[in-house]
Parts: sequence; C-alpha cells; structure tokens
Amino acid sequence: MFEDYVKLTEPGINVLVMLTGFVGMWSASRGLPHDKWGILWGLLGLWLASAGSSVFNNYYDRDIDRLMLRTSARPMPAGRISPGSALVFGAVLSCLSFAVLATFVNMLSAVLSVLSIFLYAYVYTVLLKRHTPYATEVGGIAGAMPPVIGWAVVRGDVGLGAILLFAIMLLWQPPHFWALASKYKDDYKKAGIPVMPLKRSDRETNVRSMAYVAALVFSSLIPYYVHMAGRLYLIAALAAGLFYFALYVKVLFLRQDLNRQLFLYSIVYLTFSFIALAIDVKV
Repeated sequence: MFEDYVKLTEPGINVLVMLTGFVGMWSASRGLPHDKWGILWGLLGLWLASAGSSVFNNYYDRDIDRLMLRTSARPMPAGRISPGSALVFGAVLSCLSFAVLATFVNMLSAVLSVLSIFLYAYVYTVLLKRHTPYATEVGGIAGAMPPVIGWAVVRGDVGLGAILLFAIMLLWQPPHFWALASKYKDDYKKAGIPVMPLKRSDRETNVRSMAYVAALVFSSLIPYYVHMAGRLYLIAALAAGLFYFALYVKVLFLRQDLNRQLFLYSIVYLTFSFIALAIDVKV
C-alpha cells in the first residue's frame, strides 16, 4: 500500500523537479546557499507541491488511465487505492507544501507553489488536456515553475536568472512530451486525448518540436551572455543542444523513427544542462 501511494506522487518526475529547483536555488545564491536549513525546507516544500500535483493528476485521469496500456497498472485504475483516499492524500501534500514554505522559507515561494499546483492540477489536467492539442504548451508553465520557486526560496523575489531558467524549462517541455505522445499514439487515441501527434501529422509535429528545440538551444546560451554562468556551461549547453537539434534533422530529413530516443535524450539534455550550469555558475 505504501508503495502505491509513492507511485501516485510520480517519483520520476519529482527527481527532475528537485534537480531544477535546486539549480534555481544554487543560481540565486551564486553557489551553495548559506542558509542550509532554508534550502532543505525549500526542497521539501517543492517536493510536496510536485507530489501533490501528480496525485491530483492521477485522481482526475483515473478513467482514461484505465484505457491506456502504459497507465492501466497505476494504483487507482488497478483498484489498489480508492479515489477518495487519493484525493485526500493530494490535498494533504499540497497544503503541507504551502505550510512548509510559508512558515520556514518565505511567502513568495509558498504562493508560487500554490500557483504551480493550480496550473497543473486544474488548468492543464481539467481544463485543457482532454480538449486541445495545445494543452502541453500552456500546461508547460506549471512544469517550468520549479527553478523559479527555487530562486524565490533563496532571494525572496523573481529575478532575471529565474526568468531565464523558466524560459528554458518552458521551451523544453513540448518536444519532450510530444516524443512520448508519438511513441504511445495508439494509447492516447484510445483514451480520446487530443495530443499534438494525433491532431497533426507526424511531420508537422516534428517540425514544431524542432522549432522549440532551436529556441531552446538559443535560450540556453543566454545565461552565459548575462554573466550567470561561465564558458564551460556555454560549451556544454551548445554541444548538448546541437546534438538534440541533430536528432530532429535525422527524423525530418532521413525519416527515422526516433521517438523513444528523443524522449530519453530530452531528459538527459535537461539534466546535463542544469548540472553544467550549477558547476559553472558565476560566483
């Protein structure tokens, strides 16, 4: 039973949330923050917000999850956790996120965590996901919030660095998700979810993804030019970005099916870029 509740929080997603949130904190303090307890409370609050959002998403999507092979074994579709229990669990996690951040960190980070939960659990999951192929692009706002919250934990504001990290995360999400949606297109069709690969041709979806990756590569270089990171980061971000772009060149011009590779590499790209930024942050 405990393991099923953990699965509801989507641990894989939370790893990236914690990483990008921590890099937001690290960048805001230009290195390891002096207030170690503040960082620990901030990371806990961020995890609670992400976990709560994921539980709400699992709760609302339990009917369509039952129809898709990829998600049919999740705790609620499989009948191992009741919807009522999951709803209470998600509410408790979300309330604890606000309480922890408001009490031990600052009010701005607490408010931003509530905003991210609202955007993901309601705006994306309830209002958009089942109705428009553009849900990913709008819903990506919530997914781009962790480094902003991390920055606010340290500085109590939202500065240029936070905005740049937000932009990188926002541009990263559509091609990341569309690669997954293309791989599991039949599942989404069965569930009636109008993801971009279903509503547009494969070529159009890949062209849109390629455009996002091009913008992502450009945006990822800006931290160097505003003296937020050094040359090591510039080289790492450029190399990782150009390789990402090259994968789409192969898809579009050589007509190779690389959906699985694109999805996995998108995770590697984000992880590598953010770690490089943390290593080479300008002190």
